[in-house]
Amino acid sequence: MYLTSQTLHAIKVMPFLGGWLADRILGDPEGWFHPVVFFGKLISTGEKKLNNGNNRELKGSLMAIGFILGVYFICYGILDLANRINPSIQSILIAIGVFYCLAGKTLIKEVKAVFEATDRSTEEGRRQVSRIVGRDTSRLSPQEIRAAALETLAENLSDGVIAPMFWFALLGLPGMMAYKMVNTLDSMIGYKNERYLAFGKSAAHLDDVANYLPARLTAYLMLAASGNWNKRSFVKQYGPMHASPNSGYPEAALAAILDCRFGGTHDYFGQPVEKPYIGTNERAFTTDDMLQAIKVNSNTELVMGLIVITILLFI
Repeated sequence: MYLTSQTLHAIKVMPFLGGWLADRILGDPEGWFHPVVFFGKLISTGEKKLNNGNNRELKGSLMAIGFILGVYFICYGILDLANRINPSIQSILIAIGVFYCLAGKTLIKEVKAVFEATDRSTEEGRRQVSRIVGRDTSRLSPQEIRAAALETLAENLSDGVIAPMFWFALLGLPGMMAYKMVNTLDSMIGYKNERYLAFGKSAAHLDDVANYLPARLTAYLMLAASGNWNKRSFVKQYGPMHASPNSGYPEAALAAILDCRFGGTHDYFGQPVEKPYIGTNERAFTTDDMLQAIKVNSNTELVMGLIVITILLFI
C-alpha cells in the first residue's frame, strides 16, 4: 500500500503531538525516571572528577561538548535502530522523548504553588519559590517572592518549552535532547563564581548560543498571543538590559504585558548580584497577575506548538 505525502507528513506529526499533549495534561509525574535527572548525575560526576588542577576551562569545554554531542548521536542511533525494527517503535520513543523534554505544565503548577504558599505565610512562600529559582530566598519579602516566581515563569517558558520545541523543529528529537543537555549543563556549572567560572565558561556560552533565537521568539510570541504586539518597543528597550543575553527578552515581554517592573539586587551563593530593572512601574503583584501570566504562557505554548506542527506538515 502506497501512502500519500500528506499522510506521511501527518504520521510524522503524531509523535510530537502525542508527547506535547501528554505534557500539557500530565506534567512531570513525581517519582518517574527522567532523562534530565540522569543528565544532572552525569554532569555532577564529570564535574567532581575534572574540575580541579590546571586547564579547568579546557576540561570543562571538552566535557560539555562531549556530553552534548554524545546525547545527540546516542539519541539519533537509538531512533535509527528503532526505525529499522519497527517505525511504530520509533514513533513511540519520539513521543516519550518530547514528553520528557517539555516542562510547561510543571512550570505553571510550581508558580501557582508559590503564590498560594505566599498567601499563607512568607516563610512557606520562601520555601516554595526556592524549588524554582537559584537565588537565596531566605530573606525575600512577599513582593520579591511573587516577582521571582513571575520572572522564572517567563524565563522558563523559553528554556523549558519554546526552546525545546524550536530545536525539535530544527533537528528532531536528537536536537531537542541535546538542547536539554546544554540547558542542564548551564544550570549546574554555568555560574560566575570561584568554583565554576573557568570550568563552566563554555557551558554558559553554549547555552547563550542555543537560546539566542528561542528567547527572542518567546518574547514576541508572548506579545502576539496576549494581544500586546504594539509593545514591541518595550521589549527592544528592556530585553538587552538583563545580565543574561537572553533571559531579559521573555521577562521584558511579561513586564510589558503586566505593566510592572522586574529585576533588582538578589543574592546568589552568598553574593549580591545587581540586575538592571526591567520596566518602570513598581507595584505589588497579585493573584490576578499570576493568573494572567499563566494564561500568556499557555497561549504562547499553544502558538509555538501549532508552528512546529505546521513545519512538520509542510517542510
